[in-house]
Amino acid sequence: MDFRLKVFYTVAKRLSFTKAATELFITQPAISKHVNELEEQYKIKLFERNGSRISLTTAGEVLLKHSAGIFDIYREIDFDMSALINERSGVLRIGASTTISQYIIPPILARFHQKMENIKINLLNGNTDQIESALLSKEIEIGIVEGASKNKSIKYTPFLKDELVLVCRSSNPFASKEEVTQEDLKQMNFLIREQGSGTLEVIEHALKPFQLKLADLNIEMELGGTESIKSYLLNSDCVAFISIYAIEKELKNNEFAILDVKNLSIERYFYIISLQGKKDSLSDLFIKTLATYYNLPLY
Repeated sequence: MDFRLKVFYTVAKRLSFTKAATELFITQPAISKHVNELEEQYKIKLFERNGSRISLTTAGEVLLKHSAGIFDIYREIDFDMSALINERSGVLRIGASTTISQYIIPPILARFHQKMENIKINLLNGNTDQIESALLSKEIEIGIVEGASKNKSIKYTPFLKDELVLVCRSSNPFASKEEVTQEDLKQMNFLIREQGSGTLEVIEHALKPFQLKLADLNIEMELGGTESIKSYLLNSDCVAFISIYAIEKELKNNEFAILDVKNLSIERYFYIISLQGKKDSLSDLFIKTLATYYNLPLY
């Protein structure tokens, strides 16, 4: 592998010579030297420099695209060659939206690592939009998200069924009601996830038959993660729609109560996402581990 190409790729992804130097454990002058050599080799500028800020030129964009493909091939070579001697190794970059990364896949990652100690996993956490963007820009090989936006460049495979339930703390006055009505919903103070969250997308769709929009609800606060919402709920009389997987401990400890909303059931699937037409041995191996753990017919 041409180390200069690795240097260029790192600078291009971080858009920072300093960050690239830190990541690659070399000096910033060495980073500049490798990039300059590539520019001399191709006789064209790869970066526009504006003070301390840099951006890719058209040539830089082209080289970045090819570099990503080259590193994908190297990863495949490392995996396939190591498999021949019964030593699977390599790096698998996974993206997972917040609920999944916190409550669903940690035990699977542990099991995968026990079986494949030589495979290093890098986990990127973000909302569904961020994970899809990371996949499209080839920052990750595979993602697991809470919603399916149906981007034509992405393959969506249903993974695990989830249910979103309306939750409040056990001392909330609404917790004593056997059933919550549409009018009750309008009286509640809601906590919601940030824009781009797969959870928010599913809730908006589920409320449509009620002729309700999120804008019709009393939104007390928008928070960037399920743990933040749970903590806020425990200290207020707000309510929130949360994955059933995220509140198992609180339900067991009688800290939360589920509110039964009349004629409302919010079910969804978590989706495994990958690029259309893209095969990756490490990703396939991880998906098979997911299928085995949850006894799912993914293959």
